[in-house]
Amino acid sequence: MGFLGNLAFFLFHAVPEYAREGPEPASLVPPDVTINVTETQMKLTAKAVAALALPPGKSEHIAWDDDGFGLRLRRSHDGSAVLKSWTVQYRHGGRKPRIKLGDYPRLGVEAARKKAKEVLGRVAIGENPAADRRERRDKDALTLARVVPEFLAAKEADLAPRTFVEIKRYLTDARYFGPLHKLPLDQIVLRDVAAAVVRIQRESGAPTAARARGALVTFFSWAMRMGLAHSNPCIGSVNPQTKARERVLHDDELVRIWRACGDDDHGRIVRLLILLGARRQEIGGIAWPELDLESPQPSWTLPKERSKNGRAHTLPLLPMALSIIQSVPRMVSRDLLFGTRAAEGFSSWPQGKRALDQRCGVEDWTIHDLRRSTATGLADLGVAPHVIEHILNHQSGHRSGVAGIYNRSSYEREVRNALAMWSDHVHSLVEGSESKKILAFKPPAS
Repeated sequence: MGFLGNLAFFLFHAVPEYAREGPEPASLVPPDVTINVTETQMKLTAKAVAALALPPGKSEHIAWDDDGFGLRLRRSHDGSAVLKSWTVQYRHGGRKPRIKLGDYPRLGVEAARKKAKEVLGRVAIGENPAADRRERRDKDALTLARVVPEFLAAKEADLAPRTFVEIKRYLTDARYFGPLHKLPLDQIVLRDVAAAVVRIQRESGAPTAARARGALVTFFSWAMRMGLAHSNPCIGSVNPQTKARERVLHDDELVRIWRACGDDDHGRIVRLLILLGARRQEIGGIAWPELDLESPQPSWTLPKERSKNGRAHTLPLLPMALSIIQSVPRMVSRDLLFGTRAAEGFSSWPQGKRALDQRCGVEDWTIHDLRRSTATGLADLGVAPHVIEHILNHQSGHRSGVAGIYNRSSYEREVRNALAMWSDHVHSLVEGSESKKILAFKPPAS
């Protein structure tokens, strides 16, 4: 709500009806009711309140008690009923704000009297309860779910596409901070953040929990700079420690994982990860328009919007990978190959991994270990480091700094030959035949 909206809200709700200028909107008043407010002074008791009625021809009536509170009777907008509510009014700064205490009969006379005395007691020591209520109402509107879109809109241009997608997922997906989405920012405390991070770590692992917490830290830092939060509740919260993994799967482990893959989305994704060395979200989010299956040399192009380094990346699809993709049933209403409902593609990673673990019997491995194992396997086959980096779409080594600025080669032929060798090696392992011995990788002479 902007400044003018807040001002209009104040003028309509904080100023007594009889102090407002101009009539109420005609659409809210029955045509046979005259705009007229009357007031009386009396001792409000349970018996007196029960007998109170709206005077004939009046749209509103307030019966004031000597203790400073009153019962407000007003006709409903459609004129079919008389609504009763308790109100208290006081003087502050030249105005006479009025606060609703509650509805009658849900709130009885003595309970209303007690609440009125509490309000007037705050006024006596210089407070303005009506302004406090407005401030609280404004703060309650600033929930995590409501402010996050503003944060994302402000940050999208500054973040790498892949980083933006990940931060958006952590902050908007209910699987991560869902319990905090409806809370006002000023009511989210360290205990809430810590509980959420611990739950995420239990359900999705320490690396995911650490990244999710990092996204929330970034959000609250921005909210503080924007004056939307006074503190960052993430400070001091549990921060899962992660170590760089060094796990490389042995050939026999790759074979067991490959053979245990089912004829489902998760199974197809895992096999493609082994063959292509891509990241799981890159494969899990493949869309049909990213694939060139009609070319003599089929390929898959990861768009820059989904790439971690913000660069489009093309990989050839050799027969093994191509056959997996061609086995995916195509849905008329969905461009994504995997998953059924999630906008980012496949999302059932924990369930798929647990089922695969039970079938393959390989212990202490993660989906990302497949990428490291593929890179190591390519190196063992004699593929040059710069070609491996290109396959992995790494922004490092020969592709970083000055070298990366001047060397724009796509190494298309070298990448195709390297993945062909790796595909042949995997096929030999899976089929149990002898793998070809390749001592060194040399591109064909041009």
